[in-house]
Amino acid sequence: MSFVFFSLPDCTRAAEQLKNNPRHKSYLEQVSLRQLEKLFSFLQGYLSGQSLAETMEQIRRETTIDPEEDLNKLDDKELAKRKSIMDELFEKNQKKKDDPNFVYDIEVEFPQDEQLQSCGWDTESADEF
Repeated sequence: MSFVFFSLPDCTRAAEQLKNNPRHKSYLEQVSLRQLEKLFSFLQGYLSGQSLAETMEQIRRETTIDPEEDLNKLDDKELAKRKSIMDELFEKNQKKKDDPNFVYDIEVEFPQDEQLQSCGWDTESADEF
């Protein structure tokens, strides 16, 4: 028995090939590509001897966005990956018309009795530019 080890881009490619294979397409049409990528990553971790906790932590690091990370410093490939993660999170959290908790027009009153905090950028005068 031979084992094939995948790097993360290889996991993505393997997931795409599996999902697009006509033989498996009908079974996997409801499974997202991201789920298949995670499955291949779990398999990769298992085959390389990692514990389940180590594999899950590695996948969590690769599939979440660090809010402190400067996205301007990333290359195009890494930036596209982060944007893909953000798009998936947006789609997951988006409220649609068919959702039971959907409200068309939400109005929010913000309290005015609290002291407003200045951001700094709006306190500078126009002369400084």
